[in-house]
Amino acid sequence: MRLLIRGGRVLDPAQGVDGALDILIENGKIVQTGQNLNVDSAQVLDAGRLTVAPGLVDLHVHLREPGFEDKETVATGCAAAARGGVTTLVAMPNTRPAADCPEIVALVRHKAAPTGVNVLPAGAVTVGQKGQALTDFAALKAAGVPALTDDGVPIQNLNLLRQAMQQAKKLGLPLLDHCEDRDMVQNYAVNEGRVSQALGLPGRPAIAEELQIMRDVMLAEETGAHVHICHISTAKGVEIVRQAKARGVPVTCETCPQYFTLTEDEVLRQGTMARVNPPLRTQADVEGIRAGLADGAIDAIVTDHAPHTAGEKAKPLPDAPSGMVGLETSLALALTGLYHTGLLPLARVLALMSAAPAALLGLDKGTLSPGRDADLVIFDPDEAWVIDKEQFVSKGRNTPFHGRAVRGKVKYTISQGNIIYMEG
Repeated sequence: MRLLIRGGRVLDPAQGVDGALDILIENGKIVQTGQNLNVDSAQVLDAGRLTVAPGLVDLHVHLREPGFEDKETVATGCAAAARGGVTTLVAMPNTRPAADCPEIVALVRHKAAPTGVNVLPAGAVTVGQKGQALTDFAALKAAGVPALTDDGVPIQNLNLLRQAMQQAKKLGLPLLDHCEDRDMVQNYAVNEGRVSQALGLPGRPAIAEELQIMRDVMLAEETGAHVHICHISTAKGVEIVRQAKARGVPVTCETCPQYFTLTEDEVLRQGTMARVNPPLRTQADVEGIRAGLADGAIDAIVTDHAPHTAGEKAKPLPDAPSGMVGLETSLALALTGLYHTGLLPLARVLALMSAAPAALLGLDKGTLSPGRDADLVIFDPDEAWVIDKEQFVSKGRNTPFHGRAVRGKVKYTISQGNIIYMEG
C-alpha cells in the first residue's frame, strides 16, 4: 500500500526539518520526502494547513490489563492513544499479575498487536512489585522490555535498589523510578501545605520526592546506571536533576501536563479528579517544571495515563485512588500550556513528546527520516476545542481537564503506514 501525505507543514525535530513537504509511505515505511511528489497509484491524504510530525512516544501509560479490565483494557487504552496522536507507548507493569516475567510481557504485546499502536511493556524490577527479590532482568530484556520499573511501588530497600542498578547497567536497561518515600507519603491524598491544612488532611511533602530523587542520583552516579525519574513534580526536584546532569550523571526525567498546568488548588475545586501521585503542587513548583522544560533539565512529557472507575473516584478524597487519564488530551494541553503561551517553540514541544523520549530509551522511533517506520501524527496546532470526557474512547473518565478550552487538535494518527485514527 502506498500513501502520499501532501501539502502539510512537516516538522521533524530529530532532523531539524520544518517546511512544506510531501511524504511518501510504502509498506509501512517512509520512503521519500520532498516537494510536489507525484506518485501513481498512491492514496492521497491532503494535509493542507495541518502540521505533520512524528507520532508521539509516551513513556508512562497504565493499560491496566491483565487484571483490571474494569478500568481499562489494552484495546481501549490503545484507542485512546491513537486518538491522542500516540503511536508508541510504554506500559507500566502494575497489572495483576504484574509484568514481572516474559509470559505477561508477551500477553500484553499480543493484546496490543491488532490495535496498530506499538506497545512496549516495561518489566517489573522486583517479583510481584513487592520490593523483596529482583526479577530476571535478562529474561525480561529478551522478551523485549525497553526498561525496568516498579513505578507506583517505589523500592525502599537501598541495597536491593543498588543491586538492581548494577544489573540494569550491565544489560543496558534504564531503570524508571517513581520517587516518593513511602513512609513519608503513606496513602495521603494531597500535597502537604496550605490546601492539606485547609482540608484537615495529612499531606504528601515535596521533600519526600526530592529525597528519593537525590538518592537515585547518587546511586546512578556510583553505579553508572541510567536512572529515569518518573513524573517529576517539584521545582527542587528539577534542580537536583539539573545539577546532576551538569556533573555528567546518567539521569533523565519526565513530567506530565498536570504538573505544568495545575496547582494543588485544583483539589479544592475538583476533589478526587485532581488526586494524583505525586500530588499537584504549588504555583512555584509549576513554574519550576516549566523552567525545566524550557532549559532541558526535563527530557520528556508523558501522561501517566491512569484510568479508574467512576465508583472508585466517587469515594471520599482520602479513600479514592490517585490518577487521571491523559492519552487523549496530552498534545492539546502541551500546545495550549507551552506553545500558545510562548514558553516553547512548536518544535521543542514535539521533541519532548516524540524524538526525546524515543532517544531516551533507544527506540527506533520519533523521526520522519526515510527508511523509518511511518508513525505520524497530523494535527491542527491552532484549532480551539473544549475537552469533553464523555467523548473519550478510554474507559476512564477521571480527568481534571473536563470542560477546559484548549488549542491543538489531532486529525489523523498513522502507525506503520496505517491510519489508526481519523477525526470523525
